[in-house]
Amino acid sequence: MHSSLATPLSTEAFFSTVLGLRPPIAVFDCDGTLWGEDTGYEFMLWSIAEGIVSRGASDWIDSRYRLYRAGKVSEIGICGEMVQLYEGVRETEIRHAAAVFFRTRVLASIFPEMLRLVDELRTGGANVWAVSSTNNWVIEEGLRGFNIPADRILATRVEVVEGTVTSKLIDVPSDEGKALALNKAGISAPAIVFGNSIHDAAMLEIAQNPFAVNPTQQLQALAAKRGWPVFFPTENHHLG
Repeated sequence: MHSSLATPLSTEAFFSTVLGLRPPIAVFDCDGTLWGEDTGYEFMLWSIAEGIVSRGASDWIDSRYRLYRAGKVSEIGICGEMVQLYEGVRETEIRHAAAVFFRTRVLASIFPEMLRLVDELRTGGANVWAVSSTNNWVIEEGLRGFNIPADRILATRVEVVEGTVTSKLIDVPSDEGKALALNKAGISAPAIVFGNSIHDAAMLEIAQNPFAVNPTQQLQALAAKRGWPVFFPTENHHLG
């Protein structure tokens, strides 16, 4: 049973409402909205287990993540550090790892309704964008199946110099940073935005038509307060 904080739309009502808006621009969060996995955290754990980063780097991010869980490191701080973790690694290696990770750990958790929605919005003429606080390597890989190109993806990224990852952050789109990233891309009031967590609230607030998809309880409470439509996709069993 879902919380009674807001009455969720049926799949039919969700599709007819969204497609009926005929939005010129549609913006999607990724983790929890398009698929069920928290890919930023899961890729970090997986890549450490695969030996992609050094023992020293894995010990460092472990201690930082513990501080984050204790409320001593911010959401934006940890999202950036989870990408800075790969300093010194060849980008080709990370991209290859991201492809293997997504295929084996995330693909099965894609919400079929959201895959279909992105396709139908594009067919209807919408320019589809994605915004994520997860690293761009995993997000770009995951969005291949949604046919969202890299130049329409705003994700956490660091500078890459001569093929090697550095620790210099370029962007960390989380919380207010999501709205800021869209604004920098020339999208100040997107026609429609989809998000699942309180970290999407800032970009949902600037949308002409915000939708809470698969929302956490915190976002569902905000959606009820704001009168935002809520939709729960099919709960997929994913590869663990």
